[in-house]
Amino acid sequence: MTVNNIRILQYDSRWRRIYEEEKAKILGVVGHWVVAIEHIGSTAVPGLGAKPIIDIIAALGRLPDIENCIRPLQSIGYEYLGEYGMPGRHFLRKPPGDATARTHHLHIVEDESDLWEKHILFRDYLRTHPEVAHKYYDLKKDFANKYGSNRDAYTEAKTSFIESVVRKARPDSA
Repeated sequence: MTVNNIRILQYDSRWRRIYEEEKAKILGVVGHWVVAIEHIGSTAVPGLGAKPIIDIIAALGRLPDIENCIRPLQSIGYEYLGEYGMPGRHFLRKPPGDATARTHHLHIVEDESDLWEKHILFRDYLRTHPEVAHKYYDLKKDFANKYGSNRDAYTEAKTSFIESVVRKARPDSA
């Protein structure tokens, strides 16, 4: 499905391989700073349709170590955008420039941070609750239709659903 710049596609089994290849590239240039790295977002959930952008989260032992990672990540095609509206997270995207050509988002956070936990909880909950993943897919298609090329509005519209899933996924919510 294409709606202006936001494309929501059916699940593609190649997304996992694309993640693994990119993970190897990232670790090849900053692996000595990275404590953990994971595939997150909709492309990390088998069967879930998504924008065809691979989301990756990498944890550093200390967030100030990001300064050691920026140039090496730029050398493999990433554009560094700083915290990009989310304190405690540094954001990079690949390739720079045109959003319609985007292939990867890299979120860098501190190890064991709340941001790390939320991303992993959300992904894992969708993986183990296909009915919720399907509901999320329908919601994303609706929001893509509603917001067209306004990526910020599209992302903001998904926030309450994501937060409700993270609340359910927390171990202390039972």
